[in-house]
Amino acid sequence: MAGRFAPKRTRTTTRGGHVDVSPTEDLDLGPTLGPLRRGPHDPTFRTTADGSIWRASRTPEGPGTLRVRSHGGEVEAETWGPGAAWLDGRLPALLGAEDDPAAFVPRHKLLLATHRRRPGLRLTRTGLVLESLIPSVLEQKVTTTEAYGSWRRLVRQYGEPAPGPAPEGLYVMPDARTWARIPSWEWHRANVDGKRAATIVRAARVAPRLEEAALMDPPAARARLELVPGIGPWTSAETVQRSNGAPDEVTTGDLHLPGIVGWALAGDRTADDARMLELLAPYEGQRHRAARLILLSGRTPPRRAPRRAPGDITRI
Repeated sequence: MAGRFAPKRTRTTTRGGHVDVSPTEDLDLGPTLGPLRRGPHDPTFRTTADGSIWRASRTPEGPGTLRVRSHGGEVEAETWGPGAAWLDGRLPALLGAEDDPAAFVPRHKLLLATHRRRPGLRLTRTGLVLESLIPSVLEQKVTTTEAYGSWRRLVRQYGEPAPGPAPEGLYVMPDARTWARIPSWEWHRANVDGKRAATIVRAARVAPRLEEAALMDPPAARARLELVPGIGPWTSAETVQRSNGAPDEVTTGDLHLPGIVGWALAGDRTADDARMLELLAPYEGQRHRAARLILLSGRTPPRRAPRRAPGDITRI
Protein backbone atom coordinates (compact mmCIF):
# COMPACT_ATOMS: atom_id res chain seq x y z
CA MET A 1 0.00 0.00 0.00
CA ALA A 2 1.14 3.54 -0.63
CA GLY A 3 2.10 5.95 2.12
CA ARG A 4 4.52 3.71 3.96
CA PHE A 5 6.58 6.65 5.18
CA ALA A 6 5.27 9.50 7.31
CA PRO A 7 7.32 12.61 8.15
CA LYS A 8 7.94 13.08 11.87
CA ARG A 9 8.92 16.70 11.54
CA THR A 10 9.98 19.08 8.84
CA ARG A 11 12.05 22.23 8.96
CA THR A 12 13.04 23.83 5.69
CA THR A 13 14.95 26.96 4.70
CA THR A 14 16.96 27.87 1.64
CA ARG A 15 20.08 27.48 3.80
CA GLY A 16 19.29 24.05 5.17
CA GLY A 17 16.34 21.82 5.88
CA HIS A 18 15.88 18.73 7.99
CA VAL A 19 13.28 15.99 7.88
CA ASP A 20 13.09 12.68 9.70
CA VAL A 21 11.05 9.92 8.10
CA SER A 22 10.03 6.83 10.04
CA PRO A 23 9.43 3.82 7.78
CA THR A 24 6.91 1.24 8.92
CA GLU A 25 9.19 -1.41 7.40
CA ASP A 26 12.92 -1.71 6.81
CA LEU A 27 14.11 0.43 3.93
CA ASP A 28 17.18 -0.57 1.94
CA LEU A 29 18.50 2.78 0.75
CA GLY A 30 21.22 1.43 -1.53
CA PRO A 31 19.09 -0.63 -3.94
CA THR A 32 16.22 1.87 -3.71
CA LEU A 33 18.26 4.90 -4.78
CA GLY A 34 20.92 2.98 -6.72
CA PRO A 35 19.22 3.35 -10.13
CA LEU A 36 19.71 7.13 -9.85
CA ARG A 37 23.49 6.76 -9.83
CA ARG A 38 25.15 6.92 -13.24
CA GLY A 39 28.39 5.15 -12.59
CA PRO A 40 30.82 5.11 -9.65
CA HIS A 41 31.94 8.71 -10.27
CA ASP A 42 28.56 10.33 -10.97
CA PRO A 43 29.03 14.02 -10.04
CA THR A 44 25.37 14.28 -8.95
CA PHE A 45 25.44 11.29 -6.57
CA ARG A 46 27.77 10.36 -3.74
CA THR A 47 27.89 7.76 -0.97
CA THR A 48 30.08 8.69 2.00
CA ALA A 49 31.79 6.61 4.67
CA ASP A 50 29.05 7.21 7.24
CA GLY A 51 26.49 5.56 4.98
CA SER A 52 24.95 8.82 3.78
CA ILE A 53 23.72 9.16 0.23
CA TRP A 54 24.06 12.63 -1.27
CA ARG A 55 22.15 13.79 -4.34
CA ALA A 56 22.23 17.09 -6.17
CA SER A 57 19.13 17.88 -8.23
CA ARG A 58 17.76 20.71 -10.31
CA THR A 59 14.23 21.07 -9.00
CA PRO A 60 11.43 23.32 -10.33
CA GLU A 61 12.44 25.73 -7.56
CA GLY A 62 16.16 25.68 -8.29
CA PRO A 63 19.26 23.69 -7.33
CA GLY A 64 19.02 21.53 -4.25
CA THR A 65 21.16 19.09 -2.30
CA LEU A 66 19.81 16.12 -0.37
CA ARG A 67 21.65 14.03 2.19
CA VAL A 68 19.81 10.94 3.38
CA ARG A 69 20.89 8.28 5.86
CA SER A 70 19.18 5.30 7.45
CA HIS A 71 19.93 4.40 11.06
CA GLY A 72 18.08 2.92 14.00
CA GLY A 73 15.03 2.06 11.93
CA GLU A 74 14.58 5.66 10.84
CA VAL A 75 15.62 7.70 7.84
CA GLU A 76 17.16 11.12 8.43
CA ALA A 77 17.47 13.64 5.62
CA GLU A 78 18.85 17.14 5.24
CA THR A 79 18.39 19.51 2.33
CA TRP A 80 20.01 22.74 1.18
CA GLY A 81 19.59 25.32 -1.54
CA PRO A 82 16.65 27.01 -3.28
CA GLY A 83 15.22 23.54 -4.05
CA ALA A 84 15.32 22.38 -0.40
CA ALA A 85 11.57 22.69 0.22
CA TRP A 86 10.77 20.88 -3.01
CA LEU A 87 13.14 18.04 -2.13
CA ASP A 88 11.63 17.77 1.36
CA GLY A 89 8.16 17.48 -0.12
CA ARG A 90 9.27 14.77 -2.56
CA LEU A 91 11.30 12.78 -0.03
CA PRO A 92 8.67 10.12 0.80
CA ALA A 93 8.10 9.38 -2.90
CA LEU A 94 11.85 9.28 -3.50
CA LEU A 95 12.14 6.64 -0.77
CA GLY A 96 9.30 4.57 -2.19
CA ALA A 97 6.29 5.76 -0.20
CA GLU A 98 4.14 5.54 -3.34
CA ASP A 99 5.41 2.09 -4.21
CA ASP A 100 3.47 -1.06 -3.31
CA PRO A 101 5.85 -4.02 -2.94
CA ALA A 102 2.99 -6.13 -1.56
CA ALA A 103 1.48 -6.13 -5.06
CA PHE A 104 4.32 -8.35 -6.23
CA VAL A 105 3.61 -12.09 -6.06
CA PRO A 106 6.71 -14.22 -6.83
CA ARG A 107 6.00 -17.12 -9.17
CA HIS A 108 9.56 -18.38 -9.56
CA LYS A 109 11.84 -19.73 -6.85
CA LEU A 110 14.58 -17.30 -7.75
CA LEU A 111 12.27 -14.30 -7.41
CA LEU A 112 10.76 -15.63 -4.20
CA ALA A 113 14.22 -15.98 -2.66
CA THR A 114 15.40 -12.56 -3.85
CA HIS A 115 12.17 -10.88 -2.76
CA ARG A 116 12.63 -12.32 0.74
CA ARG A 117 16.29 -11.35 0.79
CA ARG A 118 15.52 -7.78 -0.28
CA PRO A 119 12.44 -6.80 1.78
CA GLY A 120 13.61 -3.18 1.89
CA LEU A 121 13.69 -2.64 -1.87
CA ARG A 122 11.38 0.15 -3.02
CA LEU A 123 10.92 1.71 -6.44
CA THR A 124 11.97 5.33 -6.25
CA ARG A 125 10.00 8.18 -7.82
CA THR A 126 11.96 11.38 -8.34
CA GLY A 127 9.28 13.52 -9.98
CA LEU A 128 11.98 14.88 -12.30
CA VAL A 129 12.13 13.86 -15.94
CA LEU A 130 15.11 15.60 -17.54
CA GLU A 131 17.62 14.41 -14.91
CA SER A 132 16.83 10.79 -15.87
CA LEU A 133 16.14 11.38 -19.56
CA ILE A 134 19.45 13.02 -20.48
CA PRO A 135 21.76 10.34 -19.06
CA SER A 136 19.48 7.70 -20.61
CA VAL A 137 19.93 9.32 -24.03
CA LEU A 138 23.69 9.37 -23.44
CA GLU A 139 23.52 5.59 -22.83
CA GLN A 140 21.92 4.87 -26.22
CA LYS A 141 23.99 2.43 -28.28
CA VAL A 142 27.25 2.91 -26.39
CA THR A 143 28.85 1.17 -23.44
CA THR A 144 27.85 2.35 -19.99
CA THR A 145 31.47 3.31 -19.32
CA GLU A 146 31.43 5.68 -22.31
CA ALA A 147 28.05 7.13 -21.33
CA TYR A 148 29.08 7.65 -17.71
CA GLY A 149 32.19 9.49 -18.87
CA SER A 150 30.15 11.78 -21.11
CA TRP A 151 27.67 12.54 -18.32
CA ARG A 152 30.47 13.25 -15.87
CA ARG A 153 32.29 15.63 -18.21
CA LEU A 154 29.18 17.58 -19.27
CA VAL A 155 27.80 17.97 -15.75
CA ARG A 156 31.12 19.17 -14.37
CA GLN A 157 31.69 21.56 -17.26
CA TYR A 158 28.20 23.08 -17.53
CA GLY A 159 26.58 22.37 -14.17
CA GLU A 160 27.23 24.11 -10.86
CA PRO A 161 28.54 23.05 -7.45
CA ALA A 162 25.82 21.62 -5.22
CA PRO A 163 24.54 24.02 -2.54
CA GLY A 164 25.18 23.47 1.14
CA PRO A 165 27.98 21.57 2.85
CA ALA A 166 28.05 18.97 0.10
CA PRO A 167 31.03 16.71 -0.52
CA GLU A 168 33.64 18.21 -2.79
CA GLY A 169 32.91 17.52 -6.44
CA LEU A 170 29.13 17.15 -6.07
CA TYR A 171 27.40 19.04 -8.89
CA VAL A 172 23.89 20.02 -9.96
CA MET A 173 23.29 19.20 -13.61
CA PRO A 174 22.84 22.09 -16.09
CA ASP A 175 19.43 23.65 -16.63
CA ALA A 176 17.49 23.00 -19.85
CA ARG A 177 18.60 26.24 -21.51
CA THR A 178 22.26 25.37 -20.94
CA TRP A 179 21.84 21.86 -22.34
CA ALA A 180 20.25 23.35 -25.46
CA ARG A 181 23.15 25.76 -25.99
CA ILE A 182 26.13 23.39 -25.64
CA PRO A 183 28.28 23.88 -28.77
CA SER A 184 28.67 20.97 -31.18
CA TRP A 185 32.42 20.72 -30.56
CA GLU A 186 31.87 20.29 -26.83
CA TRP A 187 29.52 17.37 -27.46
CA HIS A 188 32.27 15.89 -29.60
CA ARG A 189 34.85 16.39 -26.87
CA ALA A 190 32.49 14.63 -24.45
CA ASN A 191 32.35 11.66 -26.85
CA VAL A 192 28.67 12.25 -27.73
CA ASP A 193 27.76 11.74 -31.39
CA GLY A 194 25.56 14.17 -33.28
CA LYS A 195 22.43 12.03 -33.09
CA ARG A 196 22.42 11.76 -29.29
CA ALA A 197 23.40 15.40 -28.90
CA ALA A 198 20.55 16.50 -31.18
CA THR A 199 18.09 14.39 -29.19
CA ILE A 200 19.15 16.03 -25.93
CA VAL A 201 18.92 19.50 -27.46
CA ARG A 202 15.42 18.78 -28.78
CA ALA A 203 14.34 17.49 -25.38
CA ALA A 204 15.82 20.49 -23.58
CA ARG A 205 13.90 22.88 -25.82
CA VAL A 206 10.59 21.34 -24.75
CA ALA A 207 11.66 20.60 -21.17
CA PRO A 208 8.53 22.06 -19.48
CA ARG A 209 6.29 19.77 -21.53
CA LEU A 210 8.46 16.76 -20.76
CA GLU A 211 8.56 17.52 -17.03
CA GLU A 212 4.74 17.36 -17.04
CA ALA A 213 5.12 13.64 -17.77
CA ALA A 214 6.20 13.05 -14.16
CA LEU A 215 2.57 13.60 -13.12
CA MET A 216 1.09 11.29 -15.78
CA ASP A 217 0.45 7.57 -15.61
CA PRO A 218 3.50 5.74 -16.98
CA PRO A 219 2.13 4.76 -20.43
CA ALA A 220 1.01 8.34 -21.08
CA ALA A 221 4.35 9.63 -19.79
CA ARG A 222 6.24 7.38 -22.18
CA ALA A 223 4.04 8.48 -25.07
CA ARG A 224 4.80 12.12 -24.24
CA LEU A 225 8.55 11.48 -24.20
CA GLU A 226 8.49 9.51 -27.44
CA LEU A 227 7.07 12.49 -29.30
CA VAL A 228 10.63 13.82 -29.30
CA PRO A 229 12.59 12.39 -32.25
CA GLY A 230 15.41 10.20 -30.97
CA ILE A 231 13.53 9.04 -27.87
CA GLY A 232 12.25 5.50 -28.30
CA PRO A 233 10.88 2.74 -26.06
CA TRP A 234 14.23 1.94 -24.43
CA THR A 235 14.90 5.54 -23.40
CA SER A 236 11.33 6.29 -22.31
CA ALA A 237 11.20 3.17 -20.13
CA GLU A 238 14.55 3.92 -18.49
CA THR A 239 13.32 7.44 -17.74
CA VAL A 240 9.84 6.78 -16.33
CA GLN A 241 11.13 3.93 -14.18
CA ARG A 242 12.95 6.63 -12.23
CA SER A 243 10.84 9.76 -12.67
CA ASN A 244 7.46 8.04 -12.21
CA GLY A 245 8.35 5.01 -10.09
CA ALA A 246 6.75 2.79 -12.73
CA PRO A 247 6.57 -0.85 -11.53
CA ASP A 248 5.44 -2.30 -14.87
CA GLU A 249 7.51 -0.38 -17.43
CA VAL A 250 10.04 -3.02 -18.40
CA THR A 251 12.94 -2.00 -20.65
CA THR A 252 12.88 -3.41 -24.17
CA GLY A 253 15.58 -3.00 -26.80
CA ASP A 254 18.35 -3.66 -24.28
CA LEU A 255 21.39 -5.61 -25.37
CA HIS A 256 21.72 -7.71 -22.20
CA LEU A 257 18.43 -7.71 -20.26
CA PRO A 258 16.51 -10.30 -22.35
CA GLY A 259 19.31 -12.82 -21.96
CA ILE A 260 19.57 -12.18 -18.23
CA VAL A 261 15.81 -12.56 -17.71
CA GLY A 262 15.68 -15.59 -20.00
CA TRP A 263 18.52 -17.30 -18.18
CA ALA A 264 17.14 -16.53 -14.71
CA LEU A 265 13.59 -17.68 -15.39
CA ALA A 266 14.00 -20.39 -18.03
CA GLY A 267 17.71 -21.15 -18.54
CA ASP A 268 17.44 -19.48 -21.96
CA ARG A 269 20.45 -17.26 -22.62
CA THR A 270 19.30 -16.51 -26.20
CA ALA A 271 16.04 -14.83 -25.21
CA ASP A 272 14.98 -11.77 -27.17
CA ASP A 273 12.47 -9.07 -26.22
CA ALA A 274 9.49 -11.19 -27.22
CA ARG A 275 10.68 -14.12 -25.12
CA MET A 276 11.52 -11.84 -22.18
CA LEU A 277 8.03 -10.31 -22.22
CA GLU A 278 6.54 -13.80 -22.43
CA LEU A 279 8.48 -14.88 -19.35
CA LEU A 280 7.53 -11.71 -17.46
CA ALA A 281 3.84 -11.96 -18.43
CA PRO A 282 2.86 -13.57 -15.07
CA TYR A 283 4.11 -10.38 -13.40
CA GLU A 284 1.98 -7.99 -15.42
CA GLY A 285 1.69 -4.79 -13.43
CA GLN A 286 5.02 -5.53 -11.72
CA ARG A 287 7.31 -6.50 -14.60
CA HIS A 288 9.89 -3.81 -13.90
CA ARG A 289 10.11 -4.91 -10.26
CA ALA A 290 10.54 -8.50 -11.40
CA ALA A 291 13.40 -7.44 -13.68
CA ARG A 292 15.02 -5.43 -10.86
CA LEU A 293 14.86 -8.43 -8.54
CA ILE A 294 16.40 -10.63 -11.22
CA LEU A 295 19.29 -8.18 -11.59
CA LEU A 296 19.70 -8.01 -7.81
CA SER A 297 19.76 -11.80 -7.59
CA GLY A 298 23.09 -11.89 -9.40
CA ARG A 299 21.84 -14.74 -11.60
CA THR A 300 23.42 -14.01 -14.97
CA PRO A 301 24.32 -16.27 -17.89
CA PRO A 302 27.81 -17.75 -17.65
CA ARG A 303 30.29 -16.23 -20.02
CA ARG A 304 31.00 -18.26 -23.09
CA ALA A 305 34.52 -19.66 -23.40
CA PRO A 306 36.55 -17.90 -26.09
CA ARG A 307 36.38 -19.69 -29.41
CA ARG A 308 39.53 -21.24 -30.83
CA ALA A 309 40.40 -20.77 -34.47
CA PRO A 310 40.29 -23.94 -36.60
CA GLY A 311 43.44 -25.96 -36.12
CA ASP A 312 44.21 -24.55 -32.65
CA ILE A 313 45.70 -27.12 -30.32
CA THR A 314 44.97 -27.06 -26.61
CA ARG A 315 48.15 -27.73 -24.71
CA ILE A 316 47.82 -29.37 -21.30
